[in-house]
Amino acid sequence: MTPPDIEALQGQYDVAERDAQALVSGLDERLGTWCASENSWSVAQCLDHLATGNRIYLSAMQKAAMRARQGGRWRRGPAMPGLIGRWFVNYMEPPVKRLFKTKAPRSIRPRSSPALRDAFEKFIESHHEMAIFLQRNADLDLAHIHFVNPFIHMIRFSLATGLHVIPAHERRHLWQAWRIRKAAEDNAGVKSVSADSKS
Repeated sequence: MTPPDIEALQGQYDVAERDAQALVSGLDERLGTWCASENSWSVAQCLDHLATGNRIYLSAMQKAAMRARQGGRWRRGPAMPGLIGRWFVNYMEPPVKRLFKTKAPRSIRPRSSPALRDAFEKFIESHHEMAIFLQRNADLDLAHIHFVNPFIHMIRFSLATGLHVIPAHERRHLWQAWRIRKAAEDNAGVKSVSADSKS
């Protein structure tokens, strides 16, 4: 039987995937790759950024999980972040506040002009890999196994924190992508699909 905390985490991943599918539904390549300015991202770039970020995070987490499994560090409690981890997860949540807006690390900046379909498929693939990691490692002591944050090397997170950061980071950039989609459709004179009515 899957523990409730693992089911809740899986639920977050499922919601993000449905949100991404609704985001690209009915969106053509022209609107999906539209940018408001030279320094702005497109919908495709938001998805590309998430796909790359997920894979880099997953690589770091897999190494820690493998060591923990070899050491027999089995589940002792729910996969919940600690105090600092909760703060970081909340920081990732949308809406993005201008005061705390930061540039993405160079390693996860999106490609300059990814195709919408390719970026979406890469995101879905990375998303499924994260969900598989969650299910395969639910038997580990996720709240007390740590890995080095691949983007801020002086910080170590628990696997539980990492597993909560991923869907929060996805919500952050899917929120951004919905705003970009609306701006692209407004610019083209197309009737917008409201993020509030997405399925």
